[in-house]
Amino acid sequence: MAEISIGEMILRLVLACVLGGAIGYERQARRKSAGLRTNLLVCLGSCLIMILSQELYLEVEGHTNADPARLAAQVVSGIGFLGAGAIMKEGVNVTGLTTAACLWVVAGVGLAVGAGAYIGALLTTALVVLTLGALSRLDEWVVHESHIDLHIYTVDRPGQLLAISTALDDLGLKVRDVKIHEDESGRRDDDGNKYITMELDIYNKMVVKSIVIADAIRKIEGVRRVAVS
Repeated sequence: MAEISIGEMILRLVLACVLGGAIGYERQARRKSAGLRTNLLVCLGSCLIMILSQELYLEVEGHTNADPARLAAQVVSGIGFLGAGAIMKEGVNVTGLTTAACLWVVAGVGLAVGAGAYIGALLTTALVVLTLGALSRLDEWVVHESHIDLHIYTVDRPGQLLAISTALDDLGLKVRDVKIHEDESGRRDDDGNKYITMELDIYNKMVVKSIVIADAIRKIEGVRRVAVS
């Protein structure tokens, strides 16, 4: 393994910034928690650690059985703390999984650039940007005509979400996403149950009329208000 020149080192660090920034820009454009700066820094740091690993290997080669490459290997597991911070749970809804996966891939891109695997790093960056951008637009196009938002104000008690899901399933509707918010006023029903607002993102491929959906949900005990948009 030849020693890394100053010019080569600068090239790798700059390229890591460019590739990490390209992925980060896409994330920031969609207003995700880990944007341009986060992804750029992760990629740059990973690249630096890989360069350092190679430099250490050259210094100890033939003198010890130690493996300096383990330093770079820790990036893969160490990036987990950033990914865990990007994943959020709100009620039954989990967000940030794509952002966490993106950070993990960006770390891999940085390691690839640091190791001099430019083709792999460039191809991976292109595929990530294509996946995050094109597939998101495809998803929006597919569900454009069959997508509705359902807001339900109801009591919070065991089995309530299941009852609502069953009613929607009977209409041929599929729940795509659920967000639950507690009523800040602190209101309770006669049994002492709190009130909550459910926001449901639903596939409506059967083109069921809004009034039919609202009527089916209102029949569920404990439901106070329903809005379909």
